[in-house]
Amino acid sequence: MEFRDYYKLLGVERNASEAEIKSAYRKLARKYHPDVNPGNKTAEARFKEINEAYQVLSDPEKRKKYDELGADWERGISEEEMRRRYAQAAAGAAGGGARGFATGGFSDFFEQFFGGLGGFRTRGFEEYGFAGEPQRAPDLRAEVRIALMDAIRGAKRRLELMSEDECVACGGTGMVGREERQGKTRVIRSAQPCPACGGRGSIPSPRTLEVTIPAGVSDGTHLRLRGQGGRGPRADLNGDLYLTIRIEPHPVFTVAGRDVRCVLPVWDYEASLGADVTAPTPEGKISLKIPAGSQSGRVMRLRGRGLPARAKDPAGDLLYELKVLAPIDLTSDERALMEQIAQRRRARSVADPRAELMAKS
Repeated sequence: MEFRDYYKLLGVERNASEAEIKSAYRKLARKYHPDVNPGNKTAEARFKEINEAYQVLSDPEKRKKYDELGADWERGISEEEMRRRYAQAAAGAAGGGARGFATGGFSDFFEQFFGGLGGFRTRGFEEYGFAGEPQRAPDLRAEVRIALMDAIRGAKRRLELMSEDECVACGGTGMVGREERQGKTRVIRSAQPCPACGGRGSIPSPRTLEVTIPAGVSDGTHLRLRGQGGRGPRADLNGDLYLTIRIEPHPVFTVAGRDVRCVLPVWDYEASLGADVTAPTPEGKISLKIPAGSQSGRVMRLRGRGLPARAKDPAGDLLYELKVLAPIDLTSDERALMEQIAQRRRARSVADPRAELMAKS
């Protein structure tokens, strides 16, 4: 008996992932399907070969046994000994609940070594009458833009989602079989494009979902909503929805991590003498004490008044960066007072604020 190289039949490497094996199988199955090649015996034989290869390589248990079998073959272990080993494995699998479907149509190689190793888990074309085992639907990703106050207090948002959900009619294969029964055995003789999805294997599915944005989310936060992604054949096989939170720009405040910042203008005399000024917060107004002698760029911090704490993240701070302004609309009396101040400061030989710059230039 000649060893069958299933990896070569599907055109994949021996370390190929499950996704790579599935992708290769689907491409070849569509190419060589009998409905696509009516009357072509060569294509029909090729179709059976790739189905057989997929039945083994798509099942972790069978693939493991197949890899062991290939190693045994390379070492020159007798065919009789290999048959004995795999007959024992097949008997054990059958005792563990193998499905009672017919296995006709496979090669002698397959029948000898894999014919009894339990039911198939493939979700491909059910050419030989083995039901597919459903797989988890894909995850979805979306971006949600919220206002600053929504990030502070929390909010609800209604999302319009569009997902490519697995076609229930064909199990995601894009093909459905023509079923016949021979006694108690179900046999699928041929397959054709699924009329429900047009052979794509998936169906566009618009969906409206109301989500809760928790208080304290920062810009770039990722939220995971379990089971709200692509729809699977069962609720436990639904994908997840991953939301990325973006905080929209605010005309007064900026968000830096969990801190909220504000540039606060103050008059030069307020900065010089000190003052109690009214300052904005995202949730209202407060009275803020400006220390005497404050300069532009000075940052005043209100601890815990930024984005509220969430999970392991502590509350952020509310930061005010002072911007000292000089008046430009002085009256004649005010100008005279300013000139007096300037003269008195020159008389006291107050240091030139540009002296350091000049020394370095």
